[in-house]
Amino acid sequence: MARVVITDRIPDEGIELLSADHDVVIGTPGQDLTELVRGADAVLTMLADQVDDALLDAAGDHLRIVANVAVGYNNVDVAACDRRGVVVTNTPKVLTDATADLAFALLLMVTRRCGEGERLIRAGQPWAWGMNFMVGAGLQSRTLGIIGAGQIGRAVGRRAKAFGMNIVYSGRRSLPSDTTESLGARRLDVPELLATADVVTLHCPYVPADRPDSTHHLIGAAELASMKPTAYLINTARGAIVDEDALVRALADGTIAGAGLDVFEHEPRVHPGLLALENVVLLPHLGSATVETRTAMAVLAAQNVLAVLAGREPVTPVPVPTN
Repeated sequence: MARVVITDRIPDEGIELLSADHDVVIGTPGQDLTELVRGADAVLTMLADQVDDALLDAAGDHLRIVANVAVGYNNVDVAACDRRGVVVTNTPKVLTDATADLAFALLLMVTRRCGEGERLIRAGQPWAWGMNFMVGAGLQSRTLGIIGAGQIGRAVGRRAKAFGMNIVYSGRRSLPSDTTESLGARRLDVPELLATADVVTLHCPYVPADRPDSTHHLIGAAELASMKPTAYLINTARGAIVDEDALVRALADGTIAGAGLDVFEHEPRVHPGLLALENVVLLPHLGSATVETRTAMAVLAAQNVLAVLAGREPVTPVPVPTN
């Protein structure tokens, strides 16, 4: 019977799969993870858990898999795991629609000033309908720019297409021809996309600054300045893809019209400058937060653990970096 450590509680369906044949230990918020993982054969981690040399050393030689319960895995030192023969897995695909829904919800909230309107009502401020009262921006015939046209980016594109938007995208490779045709999408490099789009939505992975393919602060002061003053930025990927200091300045001085954020550069801390602005919608990392999606993520992570402990290939292994 293997020792399986889950750093925080996951939906019961995932726990039940693991506990049928293995000893499952569940951590609590704020617990010292280096103590929790000692002697573990498998660890299920959350996106806020840092899996580094210290944690791996604490786990010891029995550790065989780190199953990250997220599609992103920038919190895991994959190379360090590989050096120790530890498999890393993630949970892609199962959260595509939930995250795309939320990205589009942010898009609608900021362009139609829904956050501002709700705050006004809750504050008990006087208001009356008027032709010029809280007028927002429509989406029909506008251009959506998708940076990172993977599964989630394409799903957002499908939603935008249904709203009558034009689609442009940037990515490491071109989309399949059938997808390009169905979306009517054009591929642009990032500078041209930023200058063209009425809404820019981020769906690329976070890659640290020390990597040649880094996406750290991919959107900074220069990139924001290249966008239309009527444009909006949406981020449901990772907070550090955007330079938040630069974003606060751009939102405050009208460089861009607004932003919708589900992720933050120093999460869970939110830049105080963002809190003071009306033209930004702020959500506490809710991209995958539906019962169905979180359950599917837990089950997939558990299936990965069971496969590795049984000597099989996991369902969704993370590739080892080559540079």
